Amino acid sequence: MVMRLFWILFLLIFGFPASAADTATVLDTAERHVRLQTQGMPGKVTINMGQVDASRLPPCSALEAFTPQGARLLGKTSVGVRCLTPNSWSMLVPAQISVVGNYVTTARPLIAGQTIQITDLVVLEGDLSQLPSGVLNDPVSAVGKTLRNSLSAGQILRNDQLVAPIVIRQNQTVRVISTGSGFSVSAEGKALSNASIGQVIQVRMTSGQTVSGI
Repeated sequence: MVMRLFWILFLLIFGFPASAADTATVLDTAERHVRLQTQGMPGKVTINMGQVDASRLPPCSALEAFTPQGARLLGKTSVGVRCLTPNSWSMLVPAQISVVGNYVTTARPLIAGQTIQITDLVVLEGDLSQLPSGVLNDPVSAVGKTLRNSLSAGQILRNDQLVAPIVIRQNQTVRVISTGSGFSVSAEGKALSNASIGQVIQVRMTSGQTVSGI
């Protein structure tokens, strides 16, 4: 009886014997990371986690998932899981991530420098994980832009193939507006280069000062 009480007291003070890392917890940690990182993807996301065996790894009370350097969370990929405490280890969990959504293709042959119209494009649906990165999902975002290179009919359209129209020309007089909490200041200056919508441009003010803005 005394010995039994001794062991109960020992376990309460020093803790129960450590067991190996839990495979189910590792998989759950990796899957939650994938779901969080793919929330903003344009389409229906399906995630299938692969099999791992963490039973030979030291016990862990705090796991953290991460995206390995250079990895793309799309298609056949891997998710990293590492132990923060009380031991230090990491492992890769295989995963298959598919995203069924819209993508844009050309409706007819288009030449380099051509300004895109909505009738030049067709929207299809498919598994985006099987397509190149940077595929365009919304045809409206391409309208008014020009092509860097010629494309044949039915070719997938990517963002890096598009050039936004120039809205500010070098040496053009522009108005610079700076706003903050409770104030707004504006002045004129000359643009030092061409720029499209959303680009950062430098402007030389009448005082000679050079400022940057969008």
